[in-house]
Amino acid sequence: MATLLSLPFGFAVAYIMTYKKFRGMVVLDVLVNLPLTLPPVVVGYLLLLLLGQNGLIGKWVLQPLGIRLIFSWKAAVIATSVVGFPLMVRSIRTGMETIDKQLIQASRTLGAGWLDTIITVIMPLSFRGVLAGSILMFARGLGEFGATIIVAGNIPGVTQTIPLAIYEYVSSPSGDVMAMSLCLVSITISVIVLVFHEWLGRRMVRVD
Repeated sequence: MATLLSLPFGFAVAYIMTYKKFRGMVVLDVLVNLPLTLPPVVVGYLLLLLLGQNGLIGKWVLQPLGIRLIFSWKAAVIATSVVGFPLMVRSIRTGMETIDKQLIQASRTLGAGWLDTIITVIMPLSFRGVLAGSILMFARGLGEFGATIIVAGNIPGVTQTIPLAIYEYVSSPSGDVMAMSLCLVSITISVIVLVFHEWLGRRMVRVD
């Protein structure tokens, strides 16, 4: 869910950072990549301050609309989206930067508008970058812990992810078996995702 939610925004941000030049480029670059350097717990706390009942968005936007995000599965999705977003943007940018700019210029010369150029030229040619970014973000989301537990809590059946469940079972005297089982599940999913990403990366190199 986090990957699907982030995909259109990640593509838009990657497009702006690749093809647009403006004064605030450095600021945008720092903001996009900031979650990579901040501890996930800090990201979660900032989201809590922003989306909580007394937060800027929570108090003035969400509450009047009757929307509650904190300690719900939606908060877990948002936390995972924020933490994994930089990885998605980086991969999509890499895909876009490999596109021959003459193809874009040719489409514009033939009368295509910027939206037509994006749909018919940029999106198809950067598809492998989009797919690679989605895979990386999905893999990162599998291991997300700090931000999720701050804004979504650890509610079984509602907001409990695999890492949170492992943490709970490890804390329990009789939870070793379940913790090991979930570790094996997590390792299996991660290996499948990473192998697919490696295979995709090799195919990209061959095509290039």
